[in-house]
Amino acid sequence: MQKDRLVRIIGIDPGLRRTGWGVIESDGVRLSYVSSGLITSTSDEELSYRLRELFEGLLGVLSSSKADEAAVEETFVNENPRSTLKLGQARGMALLAPAMRGLRVAEYPPNLIKKAVVGSGHADKRQIQAMVGFLLPKAKFESADEADALAIAICHANHRGAAALARRVLKEEMRG
Repeated sequence: MQKDRLVRIIGIDPGLRRTGWGVIESDGVRLSYVSSGLITSTSDEELSYRLRELFEGLLGVLSSSKADEAAVEETFVNENPRSTLKLGQARGMALLAPAMRGLRVAEYPPNLIKKAVVGSGHADKRQIQAMVGFLLPKAKFESADEADALAIAICHANHRGAAALARRVLKEEMRG
């Protein structure tokens, strides 16, 4: 079996207060931890400035991480519509920053991420953290947001081949 080329993936867990990020490398078979962290915004600032803090923080992380591809968690709907809207705006920054760097950005729903990492679409935060630690033994994450971001990157590593195949098939169908 031929080994895939080494790809560096950044997973982004968007949030207005805390956006987790995690970078891994994958050769198609093995995963390895590169780095992870948090980007925070100042809660007493206006929304526009908080979004700018997230966007600029992500651009800095993307620049230093040298990621080849990005993956972002899709928004889930909260009971509070205002919270959902604000999360959506933070998620917009998480999609825009890697796109501005020319990276392909994949999106995954929370249940698929949990299933890819833990094996159950309804896993809790502790289970995700434990499995991320098992799959990436050298990982040094200090928050659930970082662990979630690494889980998003792992999910993308597991699904990126299928996504590439789907894009090729779609292109062929569009050509005629």
